[in-house]
Amino acid sequence: MADPVRVGVIGTGAISSQYLGMAAKLPIVEIAAVADLNREAAENKAKEFGIKRVVSVDEIFTDPSIEIVLNLTIPKVHAEVAIRALEAGKHTYAEKPLAVTVAEGRKVVELAKKKNLRVGCAPDTFMGAGIQTSRKVIDSGRIGKPVAFTAFMLSRGVEHWHPNPDFYYQPGAGPMFDMGPYYLTALLNLFGPVKRISGMASVSRPTRLITSKPFAGQTITVNTPDHVMGLIEFENGVVGSIIQSFAMRGGSHGASPIVVFGTQGSMHVPDPNNFDNEVRVSIFAEDKPDEFKPTPFEYVTGYGRSIGLADMAYAIRQNRPHRCSGEQAFAVLELMEGFLESSKTGQAYVPTMKYERPAPMPGLPEFGIL
Repeated sequence: MADPVRVGVIGTGAISSQYLGMAAKLPIVEIAAVADLNREAAENKAKEFGIKRVVSVDEIFTDPSIEIVLNLTIPKVHAEVAIRALEAGKHTYAEKPLAVTVAEGRKVVELAKKKNLRVGCAPDTFMGAGIQTSRKVIDSGRIGKPVAFTAFMLSRGVEHWHPNPDFYYQPGAGPMFDMGPYYLTALLNLFGPVKRISGMASVSRPTRLITSKPFAGQTITVNTPDHVMGLIEFENGVVGSIIQSFAMRGGSHGASPIVVFGTQGSMHVPDPNNFDNEVRVSIFAEDKPDEFKPTPFEYVTGYGRSIGLADMAYAIRQNRPHRCSGEQAFAVLELMEGFLESSKTGQAYVPTMKYERPAPMPGLPEFGIL
């Protein structure tokens, strides 16, 4: 068993509970300390999860025993915190997105390369049994050659439930930057690198009324597209469409979030925001109607947020690539910004950085051993 990797956490907001709860189940991860600009919030989180040390943000960077800085801050400072960690000689792993602009993201991955350090970034949901099983269905040729896909996230927005929804409607957020990372990361893992994209984006509702507490009754001015549609052509020839929207009710009327269409069959891919939802496959037969049947998982179930962090920790000890890489997160960031840029220019956008799919997960090992 490899020695645990000591992790310092910056940011103890709502998402931190999911990370800390799963990290406690993963023997390679040792949460050494937590920090937050709101010290009381950090102390409450430390007490909840049995973490012994609450420190200042600066102490996370100066503590020589901490190897990875887990960055759970708000998106607009993700790049700033990552750069501070790298300059302090530490690896960094962030909640998505990598940054809010391609220019910021590029600085992070280039600095990491210069410093010979690692950058990791969520989402890690693609490492769950759902997306990994879907990937194996495609790679095995079970549905023939993949030809097309749809990837739809359709919702009315977050102001009716989120306690602080304003930032979801500002630059660097919106449905594409909030939910797009899950869908795009899954698609990259299913199909590989992207050749080109095009996009259209709109502001469907210029203002939003908050109905959730504590800001119920206040109005949000929407300053970023709340409805984004894109076309993606992958280098392997697959062409499909993606919609990420905070503009509508009614969900997707029972359709799977992602559907892949192949020459010999189709596959309903589960929600990429989750780890273990059902995969359903239909194989074309001339004499039978289409019938989607569940596909048994061939991978460990029960993972949650922090499995990508654990994989990076193992990769440090084993001197191998980690799956939630900075390069993958940058590829996703470039696609998200590319859709908005294409919508403005009316031209297709071509990604600039090379992308390679990470290694698939090992089949059914012991839980937490990667």
